[in-house]
Amino acid sequence: MLAIAFSELIQIFRNRLVLVTSLVMPVAVSAFFIYQHETFAAIGSLGYIAAVVVFTVGAFGLYTTTVTTLASRRQNLFLKRLRSTSASDGGILAGLLLPITVITLVQAAVILTVLATVTGGPGNAVLLAVAVVAMVGMMLGLGLATAGVTNSPEHAQVTTLPISIGSIAVASWVGITGTEELTLLKRMLPGGSATELIMNAWNGGVAMADSLLLLAPTLAWVVVAVSLASRFFRWEPRR
Repeated sequence: MLAIAFSELIQIFRNRLVLVTSLVMPVAVSAFFIYQHETFAAIGSLGYIAAVVVFTVGAFGLYTTTVTTLASRRQNLFLKRLRSTSASDGGILAGLLLPITVITLVQAAVILTVLATVTGGPGNAVLLAVAVVAMVGMMLGLGLATAGVTNSPEHAQVTTLPISIGSIAVASWVGITGTEELTLLKRMLPGGSATELIMNAWNGGVAMADSLLLLAPTLAWVVVAVSLASRFFRWEPRR
């Protein structure tokens, strides 16, 4: 698994498209939100800014790169060749996705640290870490599911748009309007409960037990995404 992960890490830094979508774009968008934090805090809150930058990293960095990577490795038959080795299916996927997952977690940690330095720290750092990990799990699951219906890296530019743009839109909607109205709908949408959890962690003032209940919808999306991935994911190109 580690050998696969090291090889994949090298490929990430060689692929300009992946490098831009996974590293440059999330950092640029996050820098804008942090620079304009007073304006966006007035629209929503500091927790809203934290949620948006986290989902920007998760959507454009982790999710899009996951789909593009798996589609590319399937198209050039790399996945098929790996299955002929002693590595298990789970080990292959873990090796391919470990580099971008680690990069995403590091990016999120650095960006949130910068935000905390500029605006003041979160109310509950532990809860914030739990929320970020939950978001990463959801995006990985959705990435595996989307990769199952994506034929090529070029096709990934289309298939990833609904979830990548949609999750950020949901984060913005929940972050700006809150969940006092349409509570169930907002929490059940992909990213809705995770956004509320991040906001609670950053802004504070909400009991830990009440916030942890928000993990349930996010974990439910992980289960749904993994179920879809197990049904649609292909190791060889579609004929």
